Amino acid sequence: MRKASTTSAKALEASYAMSLLIAKAKKPFTIGEDLLLPAAVVLAETMLDKNAAEKFKTVPLSNDSVCRRVENMGTDIVDQVVATLFPSSWRSPQIWKSCSSICTDAAASMTGRTRGLIAHIKKENPDVKWTHCVIQREALASKKMSPELHDVLNDTIKVVNFIKSRPLNARLFRRICENMGAEHTQLLLHTEVCWLSRGKILNRLLELRAEITTFLTEHKSPHATLFQDTDWLAKLCYLADVFSKLNELNTSLQGKDTSILNLYDKVGGFLKKAELWRRACAQGNFTCFPQVNDFLSREDVNRAPVISIIVGHLTKLIQDFHSYFPDIEEKSALLDWVRDSFLLSEANTSKLPVTDQEELLEVSSDRGLQMTFATSTLTQFWVCVKQEHPDLGQKALEQLLPFASTYLCEASFSAMTVIKTKQRNRLSLEKSLITAVASLPPRLTKILSEAQAQVSH
Repeated sequence: MRKASTTSAKALEASYAMSLLIAKAKKPFTIGEDLLLPAAVVLAETMLDKNAAEKFKTVPLSNDSVCRRVENMGTDIVDQVVATLFPSSWRSPQIWKSCSSICTDAAASMTGRTRGLIAHIKKENPDVKWTHCVIQREALASKKMSPELHDVLNDTIKVVNFIKSRPLNARLFRRICENMGAEHTQLLLHTEVCWLSRGKILNRLLELRAEITTFLTEHKSPHATLFQDTDWLAKLCYLADVFSKLNELNTSLQGKDTSILNLYDKVGGFLKKAELWRRACAQGNFTCFPQVNDFLSREDVNRAPVISIIVGHLTKLIQDFHSYFPDIEEKSALLDWVRDSFLLSEANTSKLPVTDQEELLEVSSDRGLQMTFATSTLTQFWVCVKQEHPDLGQKALEQLLPFASTYLCEASFSAMTVIKTKQRNRLSLEKSLITAVASLPPRLTKILSEAQAQVSH
């Protein structure tokens, strides 16, 4: 009886571990019984023996079992978060009064003065600060362009939709690409979602330019003449290049553990590069844009109109970035003491109170803290500083802790679209989503201690 209980307890532990893997992979719960358990049994029989395979068969991985495990783990994660954020004596915690900063997009439902979310929060907590998502600001700043370039972009969308939106056309185009030995056989669909890349779409269009021309000519499409127009192609090459660079910036702004400081640094670096590109293109040097440079070196194109359009777009792009990121360099310079307290200057500390400047001088002279700075993240460093200099450490952490982008929300939404498919439309999503995206692991030891292992009869 003792041996049976031990085996069942191990099976229960394995069931929770496998359920956690299924949830993290965002897979249907039925995959445990339909695939994972049979695969484990086959592996055990092949690599070990039949006795081991029989033990694996005792692991409960049915759809209902996995669902219950995920519910339990999701509840435990929520309990951990609540216990960390709020004292146990609080029965009905007031979230709005605990917020110090909120990061959203600039939609009216969020920022409206009377009915927006921020307005409702400010009624409870007037000191709360609002941050406009850096990634959305980058997307908005890069969206506007001249009518000439906008027409080119619209033409490319029509071409892609003509081929991709009709299954027969997509199959015929794939056959043409295969017959012509193209590396790729499909175009990429365009979308207005700011997280996706126009650069990849336009580069694929240029890569398959010959195949597209053949396909459009065979189907007598009026768009076939576009790919014989060198001026139009020169603009397309520029759009492909500039949107590739914007996509690189957009990707660099995404990710976990970001702060307003490093995201502003990336945007500031992009603005400096954009100024360099504008000066170089104005002088007829297009080496910063490889597609444009390669096309103009091969084709006989009047460069003057191309230079005018490119310089004009870059000028407007820089202006739009400055409008969405006003005083970015000045604001970043004022927080240099947070980035590196060991490289102090009068310019970036003069606006701090004298007491804070004194503490900064003590921190910059502490070799032990300097070693900590070299081996830890910026947040970890200031947590250490706060132990000896609480006021200064608190001020630094107030700059580092607020979310600078809505990346985590967007990532969770993407996870939700993967989990909540039409085949799983009746799924209760909350606990599955929490278990899938939470960085906080469930306390399996605690959960198992409260669970009851079921012994087979």
